[in-house]
Amino acid sequence: MEPNWALASKRPALEARARILQSIRAFFVGRDYLEVETPQRIPGNAPESYIDAVASGDWFLHTSPELCMKRLLAAGYPRLFQLCRCWRDGERGDRHLPEFTMLEWYRSHCDYHTLMTECEALLRTLAPSGALRWQGQTLDLSAPWERLSVAEAFSRYASVPLRQALDSDRFDQHLTQEIEPQLGRTTPTFLIEYPAELAALARHKPDDPTVAERFELYLCGLELANAFSELTDAPEQRQRFAHEEAQRRAAGKPPYPSPERFLAELPAMPPAAGIALGVDRLVMLLTDTPRIDEIVAFPPEIL
Repeated sequence: MEPNWALASKRPALEARARILQSIRAFFVGRDYLEVETPQRIPGNAPESYIDAVASGDWFLHTSPELCMKRLLAAGYPRLFQLCRCWRDGERGDRHLPEFTMLEWYRSHCDYHTLMTECEALLRTLAPSGALRWQGQTLDLSAPWERLSVAEAFSRYASVPLRQALDSDRFDQHLTQEIEPQLGRTTPTFLIEYPAELAALARHKPDDPTVAERFELYLCGLELANAFSELTDAPEQRQRFAHEEAQRRAAGKPPYPSPERFLAELPAMPPAAGIALGVDRLVMLLTDTPRIDEIVAFPPEIL
């Protein structure tokens, strides 16, 4: 029997992927981060209206290791990172997989500005030439990275003001169709200061509670990471979870249980910041690959 040539042809991409994962681990170990593994099957995820979990019996596959990693922060671990598989129902496309690899890292006694600096250092380590070329676009990683507020992005690129997009419940439509394609075109872009109502687990800015200390990172119009300064107020977090769950149920989605152990331990968590970065998309960018299927061994359709 002949080998599966379609699978065999992926060897250069899979070898590059392996080297990138090794470099990521070396980067964080060198910065005194502890690599951890947390359960991938859990009683419940953080209820967020726009993310749907995959059921696993009476529990769920995790959509992110976030809750368990924050419990470790609360237990006194100051710097943590994890490379793991995550699952999100209904996500499939050239840039999406329902099962994907996530890099998350959390650091106590810092805010989202520290994570921006670490993103810059990580990408410059992974692309030591100082340039990243993807699908005919070239990014200068050595130049100062753009920091653009959501309000500024809507003013610059969207057809309606930010407030109108929020009030009409069309924020995501304007963001994905009009704004995201313009971001990270010459240098990476940090899209910062999200409206407070769009950051269920993030701390609000002390001097402007209408926005949250949250950013998303874009390269070549592709969203790569989502980060924020962590909310540590347990009653406020419970209230936000209840709001997200109400939105889920209003949309006809199945109910999710409240993550009670996380909420119980949250008051012990120090000021901190955390970030989730899509590894598959990162590999796409670093290998100049247009489709996510090409940098994983087994997309779901061939299983």
